Amino acid sequence: MTGRRWSVVTVTYNSAQTLRECWRGETRPYEWVVVDNCSSDDSAAVAERLGARVIRLPENVGFSRANNIGLRQVSGEYVLFANPDLEINPTEGFDVLQAHLDTHGGLAAPQLLSSDGVPQPNGRGFPYATAKLGNRKVWPLSRLHASYRLTAAPGGAIWVAWVMGAAVAARTRDFVDLGGWNERFFLYYEDHELGLRAWRNGLQVALLGDVRWTHHWGRATNSFRWSRAHTLELRSARTFFGMFPEFLTGLPPAPRRHRQAARMIGSAVPNGR
Repeated sequence: MTGRRWSVVTVTYNSAQTLRECWRGETRPYEWVVVDNCSSDDSAAVAERLGARVIRLPENVGFSRANNIGLRQVSGEYVLFANPDLEINPTEGFDVLQAHLDTHGGLAAPQLLSSDGVPQPNGRGFPYATAKLGNRKVWPLSRLHASYRLTAAPGGAIWVAWVMGAAVAARTRDFVDLGGWNERFFLYYEDHELGLRAWRNGLQVALLGDVRWTHHWGRATNSFRWSRAHTLELRSARTFFGMFPEFLTGLPPAPRRHRQAARMIGSAVPNGR
């Protein structure tokens, strides 16, 4: 085990019950910092009872900014950003993540599993607007972009364009040098931008099949009924595609602007790590 060389940052917002269900356990072999985005429930108190060091914010500042606030408080050599609905098994994960990061640097993520043990495609290819529509089962885009959703099998690891923000690991200094999370994004698309920015700064992004953690994920925008979550996602989409028009218009061509990523996405990480 790596002991407290690891710090875990979790952003909460009305997450009390999720914390109770997913973060039960005894002594944690990592530093756990919870940043609470002004929840109206007892998320902060629950996190404290579970052993976290809690930062209570006076207002909801969004996912990216709250993560950066937590990042400034950690002391570990390695950092994992973990959602409240993630179940971490440190005895089956941190050593593998650390070995990869020590060899390759960049960003790394575990292969996430749904509540019933099915791999979630938390690794992704280039986020073309058409690929994202295909991800919502819009035919024929769902077939055209079948390779957009990426998973890693046990014993293997693959390079991906970006990983879902539910679980992202890095060496702390690398993440700080990268600039942290982009606070232009309140919620949604911040993980897309982070992965692409990492590649453009010479940091590779990997999905590791030997780390398999359960993620009890329920996306708020899966419903066709319009909600505040849909408004936030649309706002973030405008920001993202304004920054990366190549994924909306095809100009400039994405493989030309993201040469290293285009060359490596979907290929195996050397030595399975």
